[in-house]
Amino acid sequence: MKYHVDDRGYYGDFGGAFIPEMLYPNVEELRQNYLKLMYQDDFQKEFHQLLKDYVGRPSPLYFANRLSEKYNCKVYLKREDLNHTGAHKVNNTIGQILMAKKLGKKRIIAETGAGQHGVATATVCALMGIDCVVYMGEIDIARQAPNVARMKMLGATVKPALSGSRTLKDATNEAIRDWINNPVDTHYIIGSAIGPHPYPDMVTRFQSVISEEIKWQLKEKEGRELPDYVVACIGGGSNAAGTYYHFLDEKEVGIIAVEAAGKGVNSGESAATSKLGKEGIIHGCKTLLMQTKDGQITEPYSISAGLDYPGVGPLHSHLYKSGRGEFYSATDDEAMEAGLELTQLEGIIPAIETSHALALFKYKTFKPDDVVVISLSGRGDKDLQTYIDYFKL
Repeated sequence: MKYHVDDRGYYGDFGGAFIPEMLYPNVEELRQNYLKLMYQDDFQKEFHQLLKDYVGRPSPLYFANRLSEKYNCKVYLKREDLNHTGAHKVNNTIGQILMAKKLGKKRIIAETGAGQHGVATATVCALMGIDCVVYMGEIDIARQAPNVARMKMLGATVKPALSGSRTLKDATNEAIRDWINNPVDTHYIIGSAIGPHPYPDMVTRFQSVISEEIKWQLKEKEGRELPDYVVACIGGGSNAAGTYYHFLDEKEVGIIAVEAAGKGVNSGESAATSKLGKEGIIHGCKTLLMQTKDGQITEPYSISAGLDYPGVGPLHSHLYKSGRGEFYSATDDEAMEAGLELTQLEGIIPAIETSHALALFKYKTFKPDDVVVISLSGRGDKDLQTYIDYFKL
């Protein structure tokens, strides 16, 4: 079984590029050039220099002593929350802004849910002096106000998506409309491992710095490169894709994804795509997608603005269908409690997205010598108001 993308842009049955004709030249230009440009010496040199000096990589692999004691296994946290801008998102935006420059693009558009990708995109646009427009659902703008302020301070234009559920899916629709109208000078920085080929593969490769570092960091700490399990929360799935990348073909490494069950998988207010999704097409790729019997997209729900997406990236759909990945769904309540637990056991306030991954311990018991690496995908500053309201702090 092959877990990496094939020449046609598919992971097993999932992937491809289902796009309007107007976008074909853009996507094709990217497809023909992304690998060639990405692995040029000067590109790699600038990419890694920026990751080191600007983002602050490598991010630490931290042994969570008290969490390990509580759950009787060896828990390591990959501290993506310590990156500049507060999440894993910046690994990808640095890569994509360099790609856009190589392709001669003068304007950047992006979509954002929790706002972390929007902030990371606005950040690299400020760094490179390139115009930036970020689309964000009206509901997310309200619940992620600090990130909206950051984007504006960084010089980006934030445009609200007013249709549908007014969240991430709708922001993505608006960004794609913009791209169709401005095909020549604009590059669309997609923030997750979703979209038409080559986006899922390109985003995954930029994020794969996470698993690359885990290997050598674990070698230093445990004397071996391979953990027993790698765990990540999953919406579209870029932090997960980067965390899994170098372990996909290592059969002895268990791959675990934790989705947002919202108010319960069968409550009608959920974003548990693996449980509720059927094969369908969204935002340019064939993947697992929450939809009605007649193919209309079901509105997703999660307390976390970054996980309420109705689909999941094609790599993750393939990991689910092939059985290579174990998929769990954590409710809002379980995630919030897990976030508070990490805060009080380790002094780290995680993003609510990350808290879903930490809720895994409610569902799975590990052996005492199991090495479990959890991607701490983002920090909780952006979610403080949600934590305050939930716990009545």
